Amino acid sequence: MRVITGIARGRKLLSPEGQDVRPTSEVAKEAIFSILQFELEGARVLDLFAGSGQLGIEALSRGAKFCTFVDAARPSQELVRKNLETTGLGASARVVPMDFMAFLSGTQEQFDIALLDPPYDKKMIDAALPVLAGKMSEDGVIVCETDKRELLPEGAGGFTVYRVYRYGKTKLTLYRRGENHA
Repeated sequence: MRVITGIARGRKLLSPEGQDVRPTSEVAKEAIFSILQFELEGARVLDLFAGSGQLGIEALSRGAKFCTFVDAARPSQELVRKNLETTGLGASARVVPMDFMAFLSGTQEQFDIALLDPPYDKKMIDAALPVLAGKMSEDGVIVCETDKRELLPEGAGGFTVYRVYRYGKTKLTLYRRGENHA
């Protein structure tokens, strides 16, 4: 895994080990950031199921102002910290060692971009979306990565499905507020 472009371009990222971990493919990552390219500059980003932190780190490398990385697993938290150190982006980041629902329920932060790539088929996105919607800026966008067969809600908290993209076995679902679909 590498940072694709931006100030940390080409830096190698450590990836998690184990059967239950599935890093975002390069194709899907490139697609996410092509979609978001004009919204990244100065954005406050949430990488909710951080894993290695590669999505949030890519956002920071491409001009996001700040990224909050949330993951309940200690190995993932350590991996994110190491990858932030390797890329030199740690000053623009915070790693939160917490369950996603506990974080969403307690935070007062507001985000412009939320990146959700949880373990597949666990209904975590279904649980997170209604609470997350209240933490998003007016023009915010939520990007969810799932297995292509996984069904997600059509909307939550004023956000509705804006577009769906498919890349092999992966599906990307973008949510925006209903009035921001223009």
